[in-house]
Amino acid sequence: MTIDFDQKIDRSSSHSLKFDARAAYFGRSDVIPMWVADMDFSAPEAVTKALVERAKHPIYGYTLHPDSMYDALIDWSAKRYQWQIKQSEIIMCPGVVPSINAVIEAITEPGDKVIVQPPVYFPFFSSVEKSGRELVLNPLYLDNNRYYIDFEHLEQCAQQGAKTLLFCSPHNPVGRVWTQEELAQLLELAERYQMTIISDEIHADLIFPEQQHIALATLTQANNVITTLAPSKTFNIAGMGLSSLIVSDKQQRRAIKAVFEQWHISPSNPFSITAFEAAYRHGEDWLDQLNIYIYKNKKWVEDFLQTHCPQLKLIESEGTYLLWLDCRALGMDNETLKRFFIEQAGVGMNPGYVFGDNGGGFMRLNIGTRLEIVQQAMKRIASAIDGISAS
Repeated sequence: MTIDFDQKIDRSSSHSLKFDARAAYFGRSDVIPMWVADMDFSAPEAVTKALVERAKHPIYGYTLHPDSMYDALIDWSAKRYQWQIKQSEIIMCPGVVPSINAVIEAITEPGDKVIVQPPVYFPFFSSVEKSGRELVLNPLYLDNNRYYIDFEHLEQCAQQGAKTLLFCSPHNPVGRVWTQEELAQLLELAERYQMTIISDEIHADLIFPEQQHIALATLTQANNVITTLAPSKTFNIAGMGLSSLIVSDKQQRRAIKAVFEQWHISPSNPFSITAFEAAYRHGEDWLDQLNIYIYKNKKWVEDFLQTHCPQLKLIESEGTYLLWLDCRALGMDNETLKRFFIEQAGVGMNPGYVFGDNGGGFMRLNIGTRLEIVQQAMKRIASAIDGISAS
């Protein structure tokens, strides 16, 4: 069945953070919202049908995780990543960010060094610092419009005692889908220095044509990779708040489960469980069509910028529905740049500096919406830039 991703859906007044928090975040409610990392598309029809069917049962009490839910994730990972996951290795979690926090609490001690590779998803920083660990930065470097891992500097971090790395794969916000060679080099370094990698692979399914996500854990026999997975970004069900950790080491699993028990946080929810299983069971065709649509949106932005906004450079990416715009040629400091896009262009994006100091001068653009909206936003930006060029 062909999916209509151009369908108009009014999200305003639906308690959507992306839409209904615009006034609070941007100071005005009429910006085109291209910020929060969820999409403006209907979830797969099978997910909605499953939720409606579950809602017909009038009792919404405490809920177990059925074997069929685990099987859905196991089958999905085997098919999409050739990854043979055992049910015993899966820990269900209330979202990826809480799971990352739980892992840090479980496998490190206060004062331990944890490596983060900016520019990167900003909760990585707070997950380390608010847990009383020492944040160690191993910045990605930009070369010929593409980001890379600085392995020489990463080794120096390891030599200085850092035993944990927070890794983002595919990478948010720069859109890298790491190659097998890069991942192998990362694992070799981690094994040499007995480093544990917490691999956030929440964007694993959002890959452009001719690209392939490689699950990091499939490249090693060592128990030094802990992976976060979720259907939330993939199928636009982030509000359901259910994710999973894949942990091959028994001792680490026990420690992580103990943290969740200490926090008294349960990932058990009758609707999130239903959506989780339905998405992985029946969402594949929807996802394959989505990836093509997002890729076409990206190509449209790329072509538009080259023709109408050469001052802005689109960083080369291979996946996710998030684009990383290099705006440094505009010559604005971070706050001026942020205000420019809000006040002059009327487009709400995430300012790059929140992803780390080396994100200054960049903006993150969410293209997980109708092409019509992407076009409106980019034309507003072009008009605003023409305005400052003429003045």
